[in-house]
Amino acid sequence: MEAAVIAALSIVGLLVLVLLGVHVIFSLALMSFIGIWLLTSNFNIALSLLGTTSFSGVKEYTFTVIPLFILMGSFMGRSGVARDLFDTANYLVKKLPGGMGIATVVSNAVFAAVTGASVASATVFSKISFPAMKSYNYKTSLALGAVAGSSVLGMLIPPSVLMIIYGMLSETSIGKLFVAGVIPGLVMVFIYSIGIILMCTINPELGGRFKNEHGKWVAKSEEGETDAQGFLKLFIKSAPIFGVVLLVIGGIWGGFFTPTEASAVGAFSTFLISMARGMRWNGIKAVFMDSAGTIATVMFLLIAAKMYSRMLAMSGVTVTLASMIADSGLGSGMVLFLICAALVLLGCVLDSNSILLIMVPLILPVAAVYGWDLLWFGIVMIIVVEMGILTPPFGMVVFAMKSTIGDEVKVEEIFRGAAPFIFMMVIVILLCIFFPPLVTWLPSLI
Repeated sequence: MEAAVIAALSIVGLLVLVLLGVHVIFSLALMSFIGIWLLTSNFNIALSLLGTTSFSGVKEYTFTVIPLFILMGSFMGRSGVARDLFDTANYLVKKLPGGMGIATVVSNAVFAAVTGASVASATVFSKISFPAMKSYNYKTSLALGAVAGSSVLGMLIPPSVLMIIYGMLSETSIGKLFVAGVIPGLVMVFIYSIGIILMCTINPELGGRFKNEHGKWVAKSEEGETDAQGFLKLFIKSAPIFGVVLLVIGGIWGGFFTPTEASAVGAFSTFLISMARGMRWNGIKAVFMDSAGTIATVMFLLIAAKMYSRMLAMSGVTVTLASMIADSGLGSGMVLFLICAALVLLGCVLDSNSILLIMVPLILPVAAVYGWDLLWFGIVMIIVVEMGILTPPFGMVVFAMKSTIGDEVKVEEIFRGAAPFIFMMVIVILLCIFFPPLVTWLPSLI
């Protein structure tokens, strides 16, 4: 059997296993092992490669960023800072149409800068923002859409687990990837905010407004409205989290820390903040237990992905694929469109990590053919992949929100509410594609 056929069958088998519900780690490792066994016709070689990959796949010093950033996010997720962020942002933008929706987007962006996980953001703000918006008569569609749409910022605004995985697979600087995600993340916050204002201006009922006896659109008044002194207290409570963001991202950007050192500084800072906010031994224990499970999963993912990359390299299928595309005469724009379309389709049935682990080793040789900047391509790819967590039938964020909110909403309602935000994500993707400096300018300053 030819090497390319073996590799193709391994990829098909991998997709089938994942779609059947087999965990992506086991699926990657098993199909890679079988593929290498068939390629070499030697069981012992395949077994030896699995052993050496398990060691070499995660031994590098730079991989330290993974447990430390995950730990940083776990501390912030349990410290209660998200409520303070939302209250502070809401005070600043509550007079705008759809103010609470905008506050959800802004606070989620800041929260994303220390958690790096979309599902965590969706879960937290489903408990905070959704009930608040409903209590002020916001339509369910906008309340759900604002939470779901802004949760994707968790993977775009650094630190991001997806950026770490992409950086490891593509051998791209994780620090530069982190910095590259800042401007696209801020652009997405801006477009989301403008989108919410437009929707609530066209249809004021979406943002909780109703016509009074004089025929004017008014909003439900906020009893006990926060005064300037109250806002100062809110800002002081949420200020430490802004400090951590500036310390970590600013330290990397300014060259004061490597990403690894920044992750250690961030983890220790969030530990101190959590302690100052009243976290004690039981809370700290829970944080370490949660982090350990996530860290183990990510590390095993990386080991399996390295094995998969080795199998593809041995088969030569990636070189063959790149040559076929180069000889096809297709322009880089069409190839990029086809790649994005494939990623969106995969996003309907697979989670973000699985898509990156499966597709990055296949696509990188194609990117090399067209001379694409890997920083730029990585950010575009991550945004496209993140669309998948909002699309049916998989929609990981959607089901996380449904689990958190309960029977008050239906899954279909969350998908419908997220639809306008998916459209706004497409706008961000197009901006990044047609204006690459949005991604590459900031890292070029490092």
